[in-house]
Amino acid sequence: MSHSARDAGLKLLREHAFIDGKAVKGSGGTIAVDDPATGETIGTVPDLGKTETEQAIAAADRAFADWSGRRPDERAAFLREWARLIDDHAEGLAGLMALENGKPLDEARGEVAYANGFLKWFAGEAERMLGETQDSPLGHVILTFRKAVGPCALITPWNFPAAMLTRKLGPAFAAGCTAVVKPASQTPFTAIALVELAHQAGLPKGVLNLVTGDAATIGGVLTASPVIRKLSFTGSTPVGRILAEQCAPTLKRVSMELGGAAPLIVFADADIDQAVAETIKGKFRNSGQTCVCPNRIYVERSVARDYADRLAAEVSKLKVGNAFDDGVKVGPLIEDKGIDKVEDHVAKVKAAGGEILTGGERHDLGGRFFTPTVTFGGDDALFREEETFGPLVPVFAFDTEDEVVGKANDSDLGLASYLFTRDLDRAIRIGRRIEAGMCGINTGLMSTPVAPFGGVKQSGYGREGSTHGIDDYLDIKTLTLKLG
Repeated sequence: MSHSARDAGLKLLREHAFIDGKAVKGSGGTIAVDDPATGETIGTVPDLGKTETEQAIAAADRAFADWSGRRPDERAAFLREWARLIDDHAEGLAGLMALENGKPLDEARGEVAYANGFLKWFAGEAERMLGETQDSPLGHVILTFRKAVGPCALITPWNFPAAMLTRKLGPAFAAGCTAVVKPASQTPFTAIALVELAHQAGLPKGVLNLVTGDAATIGGVLTASPVIRKLSFTGSTPVGRILAEQCAPTLKRVSMELGGAAPLIVFADADIDQAVAETIKGKFRNSGQTCVCPNRIYVERSVARDYADRLAAEVSKLKVGNAFDDGVKVGPLIEDKGIDKVEDHVAKVKAAGGEILTGGERHDLGGRFFTPTVTFGGDDALFREEETFGPLVPVFAFDTEDEVVGKANDSDLGLASYLFTRDLDRAIRIGRRIEAGMCGINTGLMSTPVAPFGGVKQSGYGREGSTHGIDDYLDIKTLTLKLG
């Protein structure tokens, strides 16, 4: 067991919110945060409400004029200094994340590096916010500038507590926006540690505020406020609908990264060993609790059983355990209802005639651990509309391209998708036909700061990362000059 990373993480643990440059404990109750591997409480955070959220909004509003008025290279310099401090504290941040989230330590280390990539990328984007000049048909000269949209509300999920924060804050700060952050109550400590490091890097007070407490209460205040001009949310589709509706009266800029039900398609000409390995990489990251996890696997019938058997053989070797134990690949689920959902999905596959090739039950470790599972056959309808969010891989056979594209697209959700084939023409043809914001071809991992991330249909709108990730934090200002 890696005690050093755990100990380093505990040194970064802070049990407070952050408003206007100051630690805030609040005068009300607290919310307990547990270790999902053991169920033991590792700390508490303040259960803040309307008053504190309004204070955070006011602080972001006061700080906006100064922060947005600074030169882009100054904001870029801050982002780079923040990134340097994160690199210096990478092991502690990984240990803290593994403790409150349950993901294996090596995965947590990878997330810290991934998260920091957004700060480094958007530091460069801050220096590349180019305007335009254009001659008008009326004889005018038109100048356009890109200006920060205003104070922002950023609501982040528990499954990637570092990366989802920096993926939003990187472009917000690069653009010149200030922010009020609401992290998930299951994993607030990673976010608090990152906010602490941001202030150590020299961020002015009020630019970044973090509030903890009841999501519905805080979300209601943020969405109702006319001061907040932009809301970015990563989470479930049902909650996203509520937030979007609440933002409508004030006509906020809104971006939503919501649920997925990602199809993964394997054609007979694919490298089956590669497809198996990449499926495991994509599916079992964070114990299957990611919105881009392959949720349903379609394999051309002539190789379907071979693929499923090979996949099951490899999945059965995955070590399940505590995040800090050596060799662990699959940790606990974040909460008890996650285990109940995986168990329910397995039961429904069996009821529909599917076969369990490996796993299929709660793990001997008990608690929130579930045995990595592969099934073959049954009905895919459930998996087209509902994310399992756990370590279950259901495999189904298909016969034709049109059939599998139809199944892939027969969903209200359209975030990620995956495709395995050696035929380049087919890869591009099918990749373009699939109704999803992203398609990984011969890979199970495609998230990077330089690639646009986002979905279509009820998986949301807007893009994070890449050169497009800053757009939602900027307004276009036009100056029209009559010359002569």
